[in-house]
Amino acid sequence: MIEVLVVDDDYHVAHAHALAVGRVEGYRVVGEAHTGAEAERLVGDLAPDLVLLDMYLPDFTGLDLVRRLAASGRPVPDFLLVTAARDLESVRTAMQLGAFYYLVKPFTFAALREQLEAYRAWAERLGRAPAGEDELDQDVVDALYTLRGTPPRRATTVRGLQPTMARVLEIVTEAPSPVGAAEVAQILGASRPTAQRYLASLVKKQLIDLDLSYGSTGRPEHRYLPRRR
Repeated sequence: MIEVLVVDDDYHVAHAHALAVGRVEGYRVVGEAHTGAEAERLVGDLAPDLVLLDMYLPDFTGLDLVRRLAASGRPVPDFLLVTAARDLESVRTAMQLGAFYYLVKPFTFAALREQLEAYRAWAERLGRAPAGEDELDQDVVDALYTLRGTPPRRATTVRGLQPTMARVLEIVTEAPSPVGAAEVAQILGASRPTAQRYLASLVKKQLIDLDLSYGSTGRPEHRYLPRRR
């Protein structure tokens, strides 16, 4: 079982990521952190295999966290950046510090799952190295680099949608019951009007359905659910 620490300054986003990780076979979330200092402490206490790491934390950056862990002399877990930071310098630095991959928010569950599955295959391949042997032959090295370099399916390929709209579609599709714009906005990390705009577009594209329910005030409440076949 691969143990994961989820680090994000937004409590709702961290919880959503933790739920997503928990849905992938072979993974278990052992903790959530919302600051760099909290993450640094939990890495020491929990010794996770992998850290799902946001770049923007209130006290220092995710990459600073990796540097601090490396400077401490303690084992540094592998880490997967999941962040809105998309500048070249951040990506380059993450690569230099050994990030397994770099997912730009917003992304779909499918994109995250693919990277987690690639990481699991990579970790299992490392674990099958012969005990007591510190040297690997070229075939093994090539296999490890191939697994680590697995490219994600970009969210833009999901039904031809751009990433945020694809994420909204995923939220509605995977919800256990019809959801409203406020719920979608909370999970998405966006404003309610923004979520409402994407939801209306998905209804217009006939990818989701609109359900009107009437509450005690007699006013209709807009709820959204997967497209009825």
